[in-house]
Amino acid sequence: MANQSMNKDFRTAGAAGFLFIVLLFLVRIVDVAAIGPAGTSVGLSHLNNTVHQLFGFHLFWFTLTEGLGFAAIAVACVFAVVGLLQLIQRRSLAKVDRQLLALGCLYLAVILIYFFFEKVIVNYRPVIMPGYDEPEASFPSSHTMAVCVIMGSAAMLMDRYIRDRNLRTALELVCAFLMCVIVIGRLISGVHWFTDILAGVLISVALLSAFRGVLKMIGRDERRRRSKY
Repeated sequence: MANQSMNKDFRTAGAAGFLFIVLLFLVRIVDVAAIGPAGTSVGLSHLNNTVHQLFGFHLFWFTLTEGLGFAAIAVACVFAVVGLLQLIQRRSLAKVDRQLLALGCLYLAVILIYFFFEKVIVNYRPVIMPGYDEPEASFPSSHTMAVCVIMGSAAMLMDRYIRDRNLRTALELVCAFLMCVIVIGRLISGVHWFTDILAGVLISVALLSAFRGVLKMIGRDERRRRSKY
């Protein structure tokens, strides 16, 4: 049963990754039109323009989601400090919790994806942000991706690092709430096209599903080792 659940996670990750690739190709070749600022072209232009016109631009939601992004980074830093302390105390990277090492790999994947799409630009923002002279890259929504991955993975690790059940449940709900606020808030802020947000969500689902599968694999190995003694 455990293996089936783990395999399901990896299949979900693969499916979400495949859907992201399909979306990427659609955005590049279907209904491309120069509807962005400074004449920038956007794929699936009718869908994206309709959603953007529906919500418009709201600086409040942009500012709020930016602030929540820093909160998510703070959460990531907490886990990084825990891992660093374990490394110092145990004097070996091999003795650091494998869950934290997997988390570090997850964070690295997010960073690499972010820098890749900063260089390989698919879409530009639908608005030129205050203080900028030209549109910025917007596909996928790196803010959506980063916050969802950080908060989603944090929720998955609550069982291991938070012993109090009530506190653990409360923190898991906070993580879920922040993820929802980021996805919705980033969409209605108007600083991203709809397909940017969708792409960020798909990448998040792919990474988090793979991470959950890895956690189950680690847990299975730990149970096997304990059963030998």
